[in-house]
Amino acid sequence: MARKAIILGAAGRDFHNFNVHFRNRKDVKVIAFTAAQIPGIANRRYPPKACGKRYPKGIPIYDEELLEKLIREHDVDDVYFSYSDVSHEHVMHVASRALAAGASFHLLGPKDTMIKARKPVIAVVATRTGSGKSTVTRYVASTIKEYGKKPIIVRHPMPYGNLEELVQRFEKFDDLIKYNVSIEEMEEYEQHFLENNIVYAGVDYKKVLRSAEKEGDIIVWDGGNNDTPFYLPNISICVVDPIRVQDIFQSYPGEVNFRTSDIFVINKVNLVEKSKVEEIEKIIRKEKPSAIITKTVSEAKVDRPELIKGKKVLVIEDGPTVTHGGLSEAVGAYAAKEYGAEIVDPRKYAVGNINQIYMSYPHIGPVLPALGYNLSQLKDLEKTISRIECDTIILGTPASLEKIIRIDKPIVKVRFFVKEVDGEPLREKIIDFVRKIG
Repeated sequence: MARKAIILGAAGRDFHNFNVHFRNRKDVKVIAFTAAQIPGIANRRYPPKACGKRYPKGIPIYDEELLEKLIREHDVDDVYFSYSDVSHEHVMHVASRALAAGASFHLLGPKDTMIKARKPVIAVVATRTGSGKSTVTRYVASTIKEYGKKPIIVRHPMPYGNLEELVQRFEKFDDLIKYNVSIEEMEEYEQHFLENNIVYAGVDYKKVLRSAEKEGDIIVWDGGNNDTPFYLPNISICVVDPIRVQDIFQSYPGEVNFRTSDIFVINKVNLVEKSKVEEIEKIIRKEKPSAIITKTVSEAKVDRPELIKGKKVLVIEDGPTVTHGGLSEAVGAYAAKEYGAEIVDPRKYAVGNINQIYMSYPHIGPVLPALGYNLSQLKDLEKTISRIECDTIILGTPASLEKIIRIDKPIVKVRFFVKEVDGEPLREKIIDFVRKIG
């Protein structure tokens, strides 16, 4: 008799784990997915198109709050934890809930979930959300292109909208409209277009990989949150945020990335005191004595600084970084302070979904998260912005919000780039790798 299972997720890793480990198994029947972290993901269905022949009606997605009820009602044998950027304590709290309800609790490892590629893979991962993975990914891609090879970016999934799109290819802004993506997806895809990088994403990451392999020489895995790669990497680059030193060994699966990586990027060294950088370097040297370590500054480029200097500004930050990423503010606030602007606190103006986010994440500072997983959230974001009196809006989010919602104030965009300091060990490693593959 097949064992009954529930997969706990947040619209990404959960679906991948099902696709590669459960979809064609006859000894396991997946009863349901549960959803956490991401607003509005529950009460959908993983579609038959993605499920395969064994699930002709698809698989329902419920809120994780219903976990115990689902275990008891369906006599579930196994619960599989399949999402990222949570504390070790959180994982064990969920495990305790599952065990108390009568089920066994599991974590799937690399052998069960990583797909072997036909092309070389460079993976960029991190210890926490908001460490600067995407800026490092773009740096890696630009280095590959310098030496005549074509990188293809494969981004960690964010299927918050249409789950029927098993493979998505993004090359220009019109593709974002074509696939009706969320703000959170725009934040990750759009910045690659500006550097002529092609991005693949979707739901079925074996099909995504096979499509990407046809188009490029090297696959660059642009990790999401602090999740582990879906593809077996030739090189694994772990980005560490010195603002959150304590998170290295407290976050799941960030610690897994730390322990499995070949190269470490200590990012944002220009934003913290030297002692924090030295602390991280000491930890790496102790745990991974043969690893390559590079330090990078995170350089801000502001398109219209004259609209910030001495002005009252509303700062809109990338959503995941200041929600489950745990930071109170991010790149937009950094730029505002650098140019001496007065930051207007948006929290008292928040409506609907935006107000709920502030209540759910009380650590968020006087910045506005770019929340837009669905139309309702976009409307609340637009309404919140319209209620705030300011001179300028600083977009710390990489997404072009002005193209999808009404904003009637002048906009300043902030983009960040990484630059190696104290030599270029990361660049040298990538160049050496490219040369060796011929």
